[in-house]
Amino acid sequence: MWDDPRHAASLTQEASRLREEISSVADMQKRTADAVDLGAMLEGENDDGMSAEVSAELDSLEKELDRRELELLYSDPYSDHPAIIGIHAGAGGTDSQDWAGMLMRMYLAWADSKKLTVEFLDESPGDEAGIKSATLRVSGPRVYGLLKSERGVHRLVRISPFDAAARRHTSFALVEVTPEIEDAVDVDIDPKDVREDVYRSSGAGGQHVNKTSSAIRLTHVPTGVVVTCQNERSQHQNREVAWRVLRSRLLTLQQAAHAEHVAELRGESMPAEWGSQIRSYVLQPYTLVKDHRSGAEVGNAQSVLDGNLDPFMEAYLRWSAREGAAA
Repeated sequence: MWDDPRHAASLTQEASRLREEISSVADMQKRTADAVDLGAMLEGENDDGMSAEVSAELDSLEKELDRRELELLYSDPYSDHPAIIGIHAGAGGTDSQDWAGMLMRMYLAWADSKKLTVEFLDESPGDEAGIKSATLRVSGPRVYGLLKSERGVHRLVRISPFDAAARRHTSFALVEVTPEIEDAVDVDIDPKDVREDVYRSSGAGGQHVNKTSSAIRLTHVPTGVVVTCQNERSQHQNREVAWRVLRSRLLTLQQAAHAEHVAELRGESMPAEWGSQIRSYVLQPYTLVKDHRSGAEVGNAQSVLDGNLDPFMEAYLRWSAREGAAA
């Protein structure tokens, strides 16, 4: 514990979470028993005030049970890990870069509403607006368990603000979400397979980028996975973070390859990730955000772009559980 402060902090955080969970369950058991006893005492009595109190307590317990049912859906072993989000503009020039920037702001607003911690690891600004790509690290309770619902292609339909003829455009952006994993996790990386480049940090006005640091780019030659980090205060810190992100992305590739192999054995077809959008955001001629996996829909598209992602995340967890049960 003393020799590995990061591991010690991770264990302390896990212990705190488990204590809180045990205490919460014990509290629910006591509240349920008290409500049952009070209900039994009121049988045959005509006390509207006490009946209303029992009814309110039962409503509160039901909401808590719904929340706990949702907790059971976090089946991924990395659900509590920090998440690495990569946002990449698709083909389409300025519109797609602007769309990627809108998605980045959406995730920042969602994280802010949950009081989560966000760090910018890398950001490449767009030519006229938005971003070409960005990499964020988000940490907090159940972060990866929630954000994994966002992995895939996001499609936007709107009247383009960059088109003088005010025509409707369709833009695409790819969102990658991987769990941050510790060094101890067994991901087989041969250092000889990784090419490292050091370069000067750059960014959009220095808002998220420390220009005095030395940026690191890691390329895993066998898979072509490229990771860059330019936001830490030293080359050593950037290198450490880049290796963590590389391990996380290679682990996700291994899991995807395994899932594809299992699906192949079952005779299922696995669509190419870039070609299969997971969610559509329509701003014109009507407003609607629809998830194409869970079927969840929200008519107020602006509220979603302002960070209201909970309906989609919860629907994805329930859809994922049904799909797993069906398999």
